[in-house]
Amino acid sequence: MPRSNKSKKRSEEELQRFAAAMEAIDDGIFIVDRASMRLIHVNDAACRFRNQVREELIAIEPWVLAGMSRAELEETYDALITGHSDATPLETQRFGKDEAAVWVEIRRHAQLLQDGWTIVIMVRDISARKLAEAALHASEVRFRNVFEKAYTGLAIADLSGTLLEANECLAHLLGYTRQELVGMNIGHFTHPDDLAAERAFLEEIQAGKRDVYRMEKRYLSRQGDLLWVDLLVTAVPDEHGKPFETIGLILDITDRKRAETELRIAATAFDSDTAMLVTDADGHILKINKAMAESSGYSADEVVGRTPKLFQSGRHGEDFYRDMWETIRRTGRWQGEVWDRRKCGEVYPKWLTISAVVGTDGGVTNYIGSHYDISEQKKAEEKIEALAFFDQLTGLPNRTLLLDRLKQAMTSSGRSGRYSALLFVDLDNFKTLNDTLGHVIGDAFLTLVAQRLKSCVREVDTVARLGGDDFVIILSSLSASEAEAAVSTEAIAENILASLNLPYQLNEAIHHGTASIGATLFKGTRISSEDLMKQADLTMYKAKAAGRNTCHFFDPAMEIAVRERAALEKDFRTALDDQQFLLHYQAQVTSGQRMIGAEVLVRWQHPQRGMISPADFIPLAEETGLILPLGHWVLEAACKQLAKWAGQGEFDALTIAVNVSVRQFRQVDFVAEVLSVLKSTGANPSRLKLELTESLLVDNVENIIEKMFALKAKGIGFSLDDFGTGYSSLSYLKRLPLDQLKIDQSFVRDVLIDPNDAAIARTIVALADSLGLGVIAEGVETAAQRDFLEAAGCHAYQGYFFGRPLALDDFELLASRVPMPIQ
Repeated sequence: MPRSNKSKKRSEEELQRFAAAMEAIDDGIFIVDRASMRLIHVNDAACRFRNQVREELIAIEPWVLAGMSRAELEETYDALITGHSDATPLETQRFGKDEAAVWVEIRRHAQLLQDGWTIVIMVRDISARKLAEAALHASEVRFRNVFEKAYTGLAIADLSGTLLEANECLAHLLGYTRQELVGMNIGHFTHPDDLAAERAFLEEIQAGKRDVYRMEKRYLSRQGDLLWVDLLVTAVPDEHGKPFETIGLILDITDRKRAETELRIAATAFDSDTAMLVTDADGHILKINKAMAESSGYSADEVVGRTPKLFQSGRHGEDFYRDMWETIRRTGRWQGEVWDRRKCGEVYPKWLTISAVVGTDGGVTNYIGSHYDISEQKKAEEKIEALAFFDQLTGLPNRTLLLDRLKQAMTSSGRSGRYSALLFVDLDNFKTLNDTLGHVIGDAFLTLVAQRLKSCVREVDTVARLGGDDFVIILSSLSASEAEAAVSTEAIAENILASLNLPYQLNEAIHHGTASIGATLFKGTRISSEDLMKQADLTMYKAKAAGRNTCHFFDPAMEIAVRERAALEKDFRTALDDQQFLLHYQAQVTSGQRMIGAEVLVRWQHPQRGMISPADFIPLAEETGLILPLGHWVLEAACKQLAKWAGQGEFDALTIAVNVSVRQFRQVDFVAEVLSVLKSTGANPSRLKLELTESLLVDNVENIIEKMFALKAKGIGFSLDDFGTGYSSLSYLKRLPLDQLKIDQSFVRDVLIDPNDAAIARTIVALADSLGLGVIAEGVETAAQRDFLEAAGCHAYQGYFFGRPLALDDFELLASRVPMPIQ
């Protein structure tokens, strides 16, 4: 029975309170009434997700939003209500209006209100997380390369000391394989006397009391050898800042520890490779060993009697040395990292250990210093940082550092109100340089380009290399005026182009290079850094399409063109599956007005767009490789028609000419493909003519000739299309098993008014006659053109004068008329 007005009002108030609460949530909320299957509420966040106003969004059927049929969605909702639905959140990359590529997480649950069941859908934008995951993966790959190739022992362990990863250097040090070390606890190879101290450090890391510790400890190798190592352990925090793993840097200091032991025991252990010196109680040098002389560059005579201040680099203040000697006086020992200076003036890092030698009376008699050069260790640490943020070839910032600086520039421009610019620089024809002169020369060229780019910008700007021949430049804080910022950007871009145009000395060769630049201005963070990169990249391709060696600014219309091309490619693939293509036939006739055949021309009948011009889809097919399945379909359809015409009187003697693209002909199995089509359709090979263009003869001619002879042996004919427009060599031409040359319509069009075109047409006819080839002219539109060509010796024609390309039925009707109604 109907509900009372009071109950209905209470239900509406309950929904209103529930809806009002949803407005405070950043996630998109969609509320669907199960009974009516209509949207009854969406919050502001949902409207932003869809980029639609509330009234427009709420009018959409829920099943349309979900991409389902109504029945499927009702079944899904009922499963939610009955508790039989999987509650796992759904992640998808397309949710926005027009299926904009936005990563979202979708949760759904049923809510029982006074008025009945409603379905609440919560949509959360997780694009940032997805991007972060991708960036993390790239970072992990870089870290893995550094980890594997380091010359210092590296290990990753959990907070209990169990190894999760170990590099080859550590495995070699301990005498295990890396696989054996993984899963092994540090207690397995740590000396028992050192284990408690390290576990105490790990407990302090786990408790958050420290995030790094350093200690010298002893390891026991697999063979039982005692090893001393300098261990530096750093905590790795999780997303909440709490430590969950540790990274250990393990340096083998066994030799140094042995030397120190010998010094303490005998005070004269100068046969060690560790650099050592001995001073008296006042700090005057008494002797140095050979290693110290080699390391410092000073001979013993030059340093004896002087103090170790001789080696000071000037990098440490008085406080540093005061604390050092305070520790020695208190404990009898000090060790730490020190920067010293060699005799040649070079400053270098070393690990210094100073030990006090105590006499029988308890007083200090000497100090022994052992010096361990850690230059290589420092270089390894710097290399790890460089691998993470800098391009190894050019020394420029890499993508990671570039994106970080771009975000800083975006934030800074938003605060200052001044425009900045992003330039995407791509070197023209770099692949040709690499392929002809080699990668070593290519790398040298890229290094010179990097230097020139840096010289064209200010110190506050950033030049980065993304990889290959792609460079990106951030021009910071240009102007508060967009027009002025654009002018400044253009001036810098022109300077860059001019600099890159200057000749390059590459070993013995002089190289001239150019570049294409795409530029976009930005101020603040209204769009993401990735979108800015996309804009500059798209614009760079526009510059390439405009002839290269130029700079273009971003135009939103470019994005529209890219999306339209993507949509056309998608429709093209569907057209291949749904057989939306059809053939039109254009008559080929003789001067006696007798039809000898037809050229087939493919047409695309789109269900929504109507007939699409080949000029729009053939270039797309060539670029995407879809010309291969399309070309196969055309060949097969033409051969089927030949088989149908066989024995049908006026059609039996007709030939069909099929255009073959360069990409098709260069397939390894092209000959087998053609013969297979002929066999499956039953077409007469002698009625099939393949039309090839001169561009096919640019390279790998021997292979082309071999394929042509293989097909010619089966009776297939060949016509060389667009003859005279390319660069085919006459020496190759006489070797090709051609049947016919085709005079291009560009010569036929003006043959009556342009003496050059007339001469070319006569020359082609004469050349064909000398080679024993037939000749046909295309694009014949008037009787006067036909008469000229006939007088020149050309007796076969194709063009609007004889008939436009026609659908099959119309063409057969034309072919059945005798004589043909030409005039």
